[in-house]
Amino acid sequence: MITTEKKTAAIKSAQAHKDDTGGSSAQVAVLTERIKELTEHLQTHKHDFAARRGLLQMVGQRRRLLRYIAKKDSQTYLDLIQKLGIRR
Repeated sequence: MITTEKKTAAIKSAQAHKDDTGGSSAQVAVLTERIKELTEHLQTHKHDFAARRGLLQMVGQRRRLLRYIAKKDSQTYLDLIQKLGIRR
């Protein structure tokens, strides 16, 4: 489970403006943090299939949001994936 501090830091790193807490960039940043934590969990608990399913759902949601951002503004997309360390 992602902590409140990590979630707030992720949102602040991807905000478009100071009041942006639910924009698509902020959502991608939060999903990335959650995906990192679940990946670490699954490395030690290999048979946790419910967590694996949740991880795949989060990766799909992040992919859809990134596709939306890329369609809307390609430069924002490139900046965001570079900042978050996501492969294309």
